[in-house]
Amino acid sequence: MWTSKDIYYISDSTGILAQTLGRALTCQFPEISFTEHTFPFVQTVDEARNTLAQILEESSGLQPIIFTTLMSPDVRNIFDHANVDFFDGFAYHLNRLAHCLEAKPLRVPGYTYHQEDTAMNAQVEAINYCMDHDDGAKTNEYDKADIIILGVSRAGKTPVSVYLATHMGLKTANFPLTSEYLGKYHLPEQIVANKERTVGLMAAPEILHQIREKRYSNSNYAKMATCRQEVQQAQQTFLKYDIPYISSTKKSIEEISAQICRELAIERRK
Repeated sequence: MWTSKDIYYISDSTGILAQTLGRALTCQFPEISFTEHTFPFVQTVDEARNTLAQILEESSGLQPIIFTTLMSPDVRNIFDHANVDFFDGFAYHLNRLAHCLEAKPLRVPGYTYHQEDTAMNAQVEAINYCMDHDDGAKTNEYDKADIIILGVSRAGKTPVSVYLATHMGLKTANFPLTSEYLGKYHLPEQIVANKERTVGLMAAPEILHQIREKRYSNSNYAKMATCRQEVQQAQQTFLKYDIPYISSTKKSIEEISAQICRELAIERRK
């Protein structure tokens, strides 16, 4: 078994898709150390030949792995070389889809990222909304939100909100459940009025304790007892108002965001 491998991501665009594909596969082999290299915007046969020569020189015959999302067959075929392990992210699936649809694909590099002005404007609007409605700001504008995230301090509300806005184009506000609300198991009327677009975010008390200790060591705010109490109060508040909630513990921002959208039956904005 290999203990280490060089990974090369080759793309005629940014390389993000090739990286995503490669990392989704290689993460299933945690016992192997991978060294990654990315070559974006490889669009001509000459560029492909020069890139392959560099890869073969760097790898010193150790059979590197190449992931590509190249559209041009002529450019792509350069990398299908005996001294590399070659993984094509598009060719088989694109050709099969073309057959199923009885249509000819564009084969335009980076077409995924060619957004219309309206789509770009919608994404910018979502980002601006997220920034303006972070940490309980402007609750009077919650009726314009796609998603409202509730949670105690350090439960992960802000990073998830930013991801939903920047990657999914969703206007996301977040509201902190402080002692003012937790002690009374109460929510502001602006949230109650928009309950159908509201979700709670929960974190294990142990995780909250660790995060808070790093910022405010030995404070009452960071005590394990405080964290346990706040989590319990938040859960009871969600149950009182019939607001769905999910756990952020041991989950990536992407996983949390997908679960929120599923819970609220929200599709990614096109």
